[in-house]
Amino acid sequence: MSETAPEVPAAAAAAAPAAKAPAKKAKKAASASKARKPSGPSVTELLTKAVSASKERGGVSLAALKKALAAAGYDVEKNNSRIKLGLKSLVNKGTVVQTKGSGASGSFKLNKKRKTLCGLRACIFSPTE
Repeated sequence: MSETAPEVPAAAAAAAPAAKAPAKKAKKAASASKARKPSGPSVTELLTKAVSASKERGGVSLAALKKALAAAGYDVEKNNSRIKLGLKSLVNKGTVVQTKGSGASGSFKLNKKRKTLCGLRACIFSPTE
């Protein structure tokens, strides 16, 4: 008899934590599903504004862009990789032209000509500002 009595509470104890575990997972899934709203303009918008504000004939360097973003209140040290990726995407879209250098380094200026980007499926016309 002593053997059967401990088995029943052990089974009940095993069922109780199993019931609690899905409840915790549901809370984590609900908090993870919430999307964060961006508080300000995107990095690419800030970069295009900084490039368009410059009057340099040869374009704006990456260091000058970072200084302009820092002066506007953007945390450059924390978001350094986002700045580089945003700049590369603007060059790929044709919004910004890279006059010197390669990758995210070098000088950049706005594209004055309308550029067509032809992919495998269709041609896209990117507007210039």
